[in-house]
Amino acid sequence: MEAQGVSVELGVNIDHVATLREARKGIEPDVIAAAKVCELAGAHQITVHLRQDRRHIQDRDVELLAQVLNVRLNLEMAAVDEIIGIATRIKPHSVCLVPENRQEVTTEGGLDVSSQQERLTEVVSRFHEAGVKVSMFIDPENEQVDASAATGADFVELHTGAYANADEASEMDELNRLVQAAAHAIESGLVFNAGHGLTVRNLRPVAAISGLHEVNIGHSIVSRAVFIGLEAAVREMLDILRSVSA
Repeated sequence: MEAQGVSVELGVNIDHVATLREARKGIEPDVIAAAKVCELAGAHQITVHLRQDRRHIQDRDVELLAQVLNVRLNLEMAAVDEIIGIATRIKPHSVCLVPENRQEVTTEGGLDVSSQQERLTEVVSRFHEAGVKVSMFIDPENEQVDASAATGADFVELHTGAYANADEASEMDELNRLVQAAAHAIESGLVFNAGHGLTVRNLRPVAAISGLHEVNIGHSIVSRAVFIGLEAAVREMLDILRSVSA
């Protein structure tokens, strides 16, 4: 079932369904079933992060999702040879390159594309040869936007964590950083997405940024699902996106 009247698309990150499953190393909750619920609720994309430490999503999850989804599969990943090999074999619709620290609880910041531009240009080329689109998960900084464009990436996903964690005094400054970086991304020929820390309480101002293509939201949707169900939690986000585009 496709959501109608939504101009900004919704990617649902289901990593934390797998986190709950891995707490018991069992089979429940079923990640594939969760993805299909999100799909039927109107999500435009399913996002999963195949980490090097396999703390939540497993290789088999990605393989099955690639087989059964009717919507796009977006694979978050570090630009390391092991995961690149898996991704070029499975061929999701897109990959989003992120920094990865094995000690972190969640992704702590954007990828420093400018410091590894040559290497990432090679990675982008490899994915394009495999028919996979590439996004760079970056902080809202012009330097990172420029470096992402130079690699040949298709998208940038602006890290909204600083905005999501800002207090009332600095929230508008962080939102303006996103607006400025978004405009620069569009001028640079990149499609721009946004994600990290977005909730029903703070999504609307981000969704209203001109030219935004997609938001990726995970933890908040899975957390809300504990109380209202997964389908309702997805639809709640879609309702916000729909109201902004109206």
